Amino acid sequence: MSRDLLFEIGTEELPANYMSTVRKDFKNLTEKTFENKRLVFDDCQVYSTPRRLTLYMKGLTEKQENKSESLRGPAKSIAFDKAGKPTKAALGFARGQGVDIDELIIRDGYLYLERVIEGKKTVDILADVFLSIINKMNFPKAMRWGNSTERFIRPIRWLLLLFGEEKIDFSFAGIESDKKTYGHRFLTDKAITIDNPAEYFSKLEDAYIVVDHNKRKELILKQIKDLSLTEGNVLVDEELLSEVIELIEYPTAFFGSFDREYLKLPEEVLTTSMMEHQRYFPVVDKNNNLLPYFVFVRDGAEEYIDEVRYGNEMVLRARLADARFFYDEDLKLSSVDRREKLKDIVYQEKLGSMYDKVQRIKSIVSKMAVSFELTAEQIDILKRAAELSKNDLVTEMVNEFSKLQGIVGKEYALVNEESWEVAEAIFEQYLPRYAGDSLPETVYGQIISIADKIDSIVGHFSLGHIPSGSQDPFALRRQASGIVKIIIEKDLNLKLDTLISYTFEVMNKQDEKLLQEIKDFLVQRVNNILEEKGIRYDIIKAVIAVNNNDPVDLMDRAEAVMELREDNPALFIDLVRGLVRAKNLASKAEKGYNIDKGLLKENAELDLYKSYLEFSGEINTMFSQGNYLSGLKRFVELKAPIDNFLDNVIVMVEDEDIKNNRLALLQKVSALITGVMDIDSIALD
Repeated sequence: MSRDLLFEIGTEELPANYMSTVRKDFKNLTEKTFENKRLVFDDCQVYSTPRRLTLYMKGLTEKQENKSESLRGPAKSIAFDKAGKPTKAALGFARGQGVDIDELIIRDGYLYLERVIEGKKTVDILADVFLSIINKMNFPKAMRWGNSTERFIRPIRWLLLLFGEEKIDFSFAGIESDKKTYGHRFLTDKAITIDNPAEYFSKLEDAYIVVDHNKRKELILKQIKDLSLTEGNVLVDEELLSEVIELIEYPTAFFGSFDREYLKLPEEVLTTSMMEHQRYFPVVDKNNNLLPYFVFVRDGAEEYIDEVRYGNEMVLRARLADARFFYDEDLKLSSVDRREKLKDIVYQEKLGSMYDKVQRIKSIVSKMAVSFELTAEQIDILKRAAELSKNDLVTEMVNEFSKLQGIVGKEYALVNEESWEVAEAIFEQYLPRYAGDSLPETVYGQIISIADKIDSIVGHFSLGHIPSGSQDPFALRRQASGIVKIIIEKDLNLKLDTLISYTFEVMNKQDEKLLQEIKDFLVQRVNNILEEKGIRYDIIKAVIAVNNNDPVDLMDRAEAVMELREDNPALFIDLVRGLVRAKNLASKAEKGYNIDKGLLKENAELDLYKSYLEFSGEINTMFSQGNYLSGLKRFVELKAPIDNFLDNVIVMVEDEDIKNNRLALLQKVSALITGVMDIDSIALD
């Protein structure tokens, strides 16, 4: 027999940003705990609203599964004397297990107790099980309230725990479980009694609570779609939608509007005001031009919707009026005025002002321009973009809407009649801003973005601000990841030590240890990117060990070796084994010893020498051109002659000339692969 189980934790307002993780962790922890407790169920789901965390379990058995137990006691030689009578050791083992000596058996030379532990009734252990689960839950920030010592993500106000129609007595943080829950705080005023789990969702929906967050999403999207049929298309940002879902219990979407005059403001200013500050969804026409409308999702029913609409329109009107004021005020300042005001912004006490940082960026990009082989005209564009790159940090607009940095800089640059290339680079310097964000598309944006980030990394590392564990207050890991992603994804010819050296020159630093620490920090980010792309750990280690200075080359080599391995794992491992043997033997060769064809007598060594001459030039050419996969596939054709040589030729003979000649041949062959990977790092499994 089985019943459904319902566990609801009623709380104060839950933090929207954490709830998807909380639901997942709660579900995983519950399923694992129930499995360990031998409690079988059909399905387990976790839901949440802003004021509750709900677990619904279908088909939970009424009794734990029985458990077979086999306990080993003392060895037979110790358990019985010569007359076959049980010793103190045997009697003590039986007594300790609460059984008679006759209930023990002998197996594999030892005394054993085999028994079946009867499962307990589910109702008798549920309270302890859930108490254990709650105490094990981890939150980004946990709270303690009142006089209780227990912690939870928010203060708990009620508990409901039902197993079928049976209420389970449960207590946490001074709150006793009951059969009661609560509807929408503003639309109902009575407690709701839940007599069995099956009626929970419908009763709460009658009380203006949609418990299932997935259903709330469906309702919101349907309502938005219905609205879109009459007034343009609603821009549904997934991140904003996810936040809105966690902020409401009973969604009702409606249109609002604002004065068309505000459409003269930059589009990003309008969308930021709506989405970031008010959690409104913007509306666009068929050409994706903003319309003077927005969609807001109310937490409540349709009653008084006109009053709610009017209130939201008034709030947005005030926001946009402020934005227009900031915009007009900002345009009164020239680029020179803004640049001078950067001297008043402290970047870091020991690294100077934001103005000082801009000067360093200008110097770094000038040096980087050499690596990129830019023309004089392109260098002028690059320097101008670097010079204006941080000007928007002193604007009223960015002071009010911090997420608009770069966006506002681009807009103001265009208003001031700067070229499109300069304006776009000002925006792109901040890319990527987060995981999965787009990368700079223009060469100017790529260079300035890298220069800005490497300046921050070198500056903070020189002050000892090195990330450790989860501590990274200056987001240096994110900036380092941005650097290597830009280099790799945009296929830039930029070496890590060259980039760091440019920055050291600008900062007047000469510290080889610090340079190596920063390079290792960047290489670790490359390592992470390779892992994200599914490259095996040993292949990553093997390609980094050969050359870790060129991120693009690292990626190319790693992907080529990985593809070769995946095409034929057995062949790949056999090839590596042979190369390891060849390399180990070749390490004993005299340096500078040239192969003497006249000393090659055995058919196997002649065949290997002939194959080496036939393939080596082509392989080296392919590798030098970065065509690693083709080169590796060509190298595989050497596997048979290598194996034949190793199986049939005795290398370490008494004749020194023949021995050295054979070692030199192995050295030449094994050296072909050394620029691609360190074969000793490859796991032979």
